[in-house]
Amino acid sequence: MGRITTRRPVLKIALDGEARRMPDTLAVEEPLEIRVLGAPLAVTMRTPGHDVELAAGFLVSEGVISTGSDFRTAIHCGGPGTGGAENTYNVLDVALAPGVRPPSADLARSFYTTSSCGVCGKASIEAVETVSAYDLSVDDTPVDAERLAAFPGMLRANQDAFDKTGGLHAAALFDAWSGEMLVLREDVGRHNAVDKVVGWAVLNDRLPLRGTVLQVSGRASFELVQKAAMAGIPVLAAVSAPSSLAAELAEARGLTLVGFLRGRSMNVYAHPHRVTIATGASEDSALQVEGAGS
Repeated sequence: MGRITTRRPVLKIALDGEARRMPDTLAVEEPLEIRVLGAPLAVTMRTPGHDVELAAGFLVSEGVISTGSDFRTAIHCGGPGTGGAENTYNVLDVALAPGVRPPSADLARSFYTTSSCGVCGKASIEAVETVSAYDLSVDDTPVDAERLAAFPGMLRANQDAFDKTGGLHAAALFDAWSGEMLVLREDVGRHNAVDKVVGWAVLNDRLPLRGTVLQVSGRASFELVQKAAMAGIPVLAAVSAPSSLAAELAEARGLTLVGFLRGRSMNVYAHPHRVTIATGASEDSALQVEGAGS
């Protein structure tokens, strides 16, 4: 298994003190080639660890699979070429369940996906917007605003690798009813962290993820809304801003999109009906929730 962090000597410069050499901890970034039945599908830059989850979540995002039973096995294999190559754990070959159609040649992405972009290289706008197998409009699970406001703190408190490196995104899945954190994953790519969370659900046969909230550490992009919708997640919350396209897609897909979730305030950009505020709260204690659209 590859390393999550690595140590590297750096020159630390303090303008009000002396420059000195010291070791620093960095987040590891390495390529992962995802193959299906031996055929290359995509290459993504990721933080090693939970690679099978990453591949499974990626296949959900691309519409290749939609349930845990669609996913059979995955195995790390050697590098490009023969099976005798040294196993670098940077190539993962996935086997689908019998009867599941493998990705078409049109879907196969013969390009490299950076750690900051999960949809780079798509040939067209139509290819970017994948249709979900799940209808979010049937999931009206309410989430209490007070409970929602606690999720960023719970996410941050459990970012072990971020504490060491300061260079990793995180995504966590919460139960909307109880507030329980179901799973948390970290990665140099925010889309990879989400794929790992969704992949965890695939491997535990929990799709669709009704009654859950996906909390992310950064901004809410189009691709994160897309990934949440493909997994049947009704609520996506981010500590930073969403993009305009993310808000538009959330509105169209029936997903509740929350941004700027910080402290005791938040903006709800789409489908605010799922966010509930306790009645009888005083003005001083009540959360500030700004809604847009329905």
